[in-house]
Amino acid sequence: MKQHRPTPAQPLRIGTRGSPLALWQAHEARRSLMVAFDLPEAAFEVVVIKVTGDMIQDRSLKDSGGKGLFTREIEEALLDRSIDIAVHSMKDMPTLQPLGLRLDCYLPREDARDSFVSYQYNSLADLPHGAVVGSSSLRRRAQLALRRPDLKLVEFRGNVQTRMRKLEEGVAAATFLAMAGLNRLGMAHVAKSAIAPEEMLPAVAQGAIGVERRADDVQVAEMLAAVHCRDTGLRVDAERAFLAELDGSCETPIAALALLKGDELWLRGEILRPDGSQSLSDDIRGPAADGPAMGRELAKRLKARAPAGFFDWR
Repeated sequence: MKQHRPTPAQPLRIGTRGSPLALWQAHEARRSLMVAFDLPEAAFEVVVIKVTGDMIQDRSLKDSGGKGLFTREIEEALLDRSIDIAVHSMKDMPTLQPLGLRLDCYLPREDARDSFVSYQYNSLADLPHGAVVGSSSLRRRAQLALRRPDLKLVEFRGNVQTRMRKLEEGVAAATFLAMAGLNRLGMAHVAKSAIAPEEMLPAVAQGAIGVERRADDVQVAEMLAAVHCRDTGLRVDAERAFLAELDGSCETPIAALALLKGDELWLRGEILRPDGSQSLSDDIRGPAADGPAMGRELAKRLKARAPAGFFDWR
């Protein structure tokens, strides 16, 4: 059923990063609003904003400032009213938003799993002793070091296309990419295999798209409510509560995945030492409406089991 709202006097400005995947996500948010309100494409304007994280390619995020590198400039544009909404990959989002901004709209979640990508090998098990694997994710690097300490890990920054080019050039024998991004870009064939969560638990909120707004923009709030995916929201809220309780950042290897079955939510969480020498995991089940409380409880359990300095770099 179409929502009733007149075409705005000026286009609704959608802020986004400029990578192919980020643009796909912005266009998907636009498409969802067009369908919900029977609006033409001309009712929207996609505004590409350069973010610090995309401009830094020669060093790790840990050494550059963490997750906010992918959101800061976009959120500043929201606050100064240069844009009206912002579309984000939720796994890039800090757990706290700047004062005056609200994040309560999620589009339907894609496949949350990681994928194994290589031109030479079919799976992680096929990699020979000492093979070079590229990844910029501390979570993936720690999980890999735990499972295959014989492999050599190298920094691997850039969008999907850049990482594929690096594989072609022989910088690494394999890498890991989110299945969600590959599916959205029509590149699922690039994955040699999707990795089961039991083998590699994904990043918090991986595969989810969030749409951020100004807290005082009532009209935009009503529009976004019409395209919000309730199930995705329940899952992401539980995972992000887990992350927030752990004070997670790009400097802490943390993984989580929530699944829904009816009104019951199953949340799995994992924390790892940055060097992959130790992993702690647990899970919790309960009513989906209690997801945030369950996330905090699961985090507290793992913190209670973790020795002092668990996340410290050696």
